[in-house]
Amino acid sequence: MRAYKIHIAIFLAFVLSLGSCKIGKNYKGIEVEMPEDYLQTHNSLEEDYNLKWWDLIDDPVLDSLIRVGLENNKDLEIAAQRVIQARAELAVQKVELLPKLNYQGQAQRGNVIQGGVPTNGGPGNIFVGAGSLSWEIDFWGKFRRLSEAAQAQLLASEFGMRAVQVGLISQIATTYFQLLDFRSRLNISRMTLSSRDSSVALVEARFIAGIVPEIDLNQAQIQRAIAAASIPLYERSAVQTENTLSNLIGDNPQKIRSGKSLENQKMYVDIPTGLPSTLLNRRPDILQAEQIVISQNASVGVAQAMRFPSFNLTGLLGLASNDLSTITDGWPAWNIQGGLTGPLFNWGQNLRRVEIAKSQHKESIIAYENTVITALSEVENALIGIKTLKDEVEVRIAHVEAANNALFLSKERYDKGVTSYLEYLEAQRQSFDAQLGLAQARQELLSSYALIYKALGGGWLDEDEETVTQP
Repeated sequence: MRAYKIHIAIFLAFVLSLGSCKIGKNYKGIEVEMPEDYLQTHNSLEEDYNLKWWDLIDDPVLDSLIRVGLENNKDLEIAAQRVIQARAELAVQKVELLPKLNYQGQAQRGNVIQGGVPTNGGPGNIFVGAGSLSWEIDFWGKFRRLSEAAQAQLLASEFGMRAVQVGLISQIATTYFQLLDFRSRLNISRMTLSSRDSSVALVEARFIAGIVPEIDLNQAQIQRAIAAASIPLYERSAVQTENTLSNLIGDNPQKIRSGKSLENQKMYVDIPTGLPSTLLNRRPDILQAEQIVISQNASVGVAQAMRFPSFNLTGLLGLASNDLSTITDGWPAWNIQGGLTGPLFNWGQNLRRVEIAKSQHKESIIAYENTVITALSEVENALIGIKTLKDEVEVRIAHVEAANNALFLSKERYDKGVTSYLEYLEAQRQSFDAQLGLAQARQELLSSYALIYKALGGGWLDEDEETVTQP
């Protein structure tokens, strides 16, 4: 018996030593070519990365919407559940390395029992109660590769949730600024309509008195109709944007109050961007894509390991007797077995699985590289957007001032009979268009700050908000 135990111990030690190998290549990182700097000029202030950019905007309503969205957004809650699932999947894979312990009980009666053992013609009994052990030895590293893949999937899901957070903040901000834009245009349209109502009344009185031709009255009515038609357009757009914003914060459609008006928002904010190489460590979608590469790399090892035999140990220890009343009186029943199973001829299925896994691994690398390229493009687009929109807002402010002054002068000239009514109408049109254009430019500039925040990977999300949706 002692020699038998020694043999078992030697066998287990041999098996465990062989189990240290793993088929497949270990992940060693991906080399991507990154530019030394961004094409557009910027401020490189890495110590300010933890600054929330919307604090610089200083709109309490926007801050409240972002906080509520991070707590209640349904897409974010779904992403959090995926993290929980990935964490549980990792736990499942880790224990695949360990032996499985089970219990069993059995009672039989008949003239053939225990898998075909005769009982000398007469009926017999057998009662068994035992614990069993089964263990597939990870000889080729299959389970360790599966655990490695599950670990990467967990990290990918966590980075995926982070990407949802960053995208949500950016989307809430851009939608809020769009709402302010529509409300500003609605206010401009109402003031313009009020002014054109007065113009129509004045021209109509002059037409009745025979001072001006009917075409002047028609032209005034046309301009009034243009302003009147813009009111329901922007009313509809504002309400639809409110509904979108309500959805983003995880609530039913509701009236969204405004903080500062679009005209009073802070338009000039310096955003730190750092170096392009920092994107690899800060953008959650890039980090997520890399973890998918790691997972697919491990899956190649799993597919390769499936082409080789698996080694199993099974054991049983318990009690057995022909009489239930004496089941504890006899010697313990025990059994230990070792087994080997492996593919012999399966029409190349396992080889095809390896090819599929390798192709999926290459696909994930290409997707990672594409994610990096897209990230660089998004940063460049956001930077040039901020730079040019600042200039555009300044130009449009001057445009509005000039157009309003031209409108005033044209009205004075028309009232004195110096110019035609067409000149005055053209001045009205230009003033209206200039004001609408300025509102849009302001909205696009504010939205560009949200876009650069997203493009840089959400560098200014503080620690409390990072963990607000963590499971």
